[in-house]
Amino acid sequence: QVQLVESGGGLVQPGGSLTLSCAPARWTLGYYAVGWFSQVPGKEREGVSCISSTDGTTRYDDSVKDRFTISRDNEKNTVYLQMNSLKPEDTAVYYCAADLWGNCSTWPQASEFESWGQGTQVTVSS
Repeated sequence: QVQLVESGGGLVQPGGSLTLSCAPARWTLGYYAVGWFSQVPGKEREGVSCISSTDGTTRYDDSVKDRFTISRDNEKNTVYLQMNSLKPEDTAVYYCAADLWGNCSTWPQASEFESWGQGTQVTVSS
């Protein structure tokens, strides 16, 4: 399994922006599809976005489409989630997860992603 580390979470006002980063501890992330998931207490993890390992195909949940952008920089071995126009309902712990040679066809099924990070808290509040 690939150990992943998320960063970039924090407290932001409604309408603000954050950029989350996901990087592996020691492995090459380019071979993996990477998904972002969110979770609030008492609920299951929900898919936010995914980027494939091969052709850069991206997928988004309807609730974040046109506000969030997922991207990857294989030279920096990092996947990003640019979050704009944040809303209070975006408040959650955000996790990134990796699927070896994945193309996001199984996203947002969390069980299809074999490696996970510890999560980063995003709080949207005035």
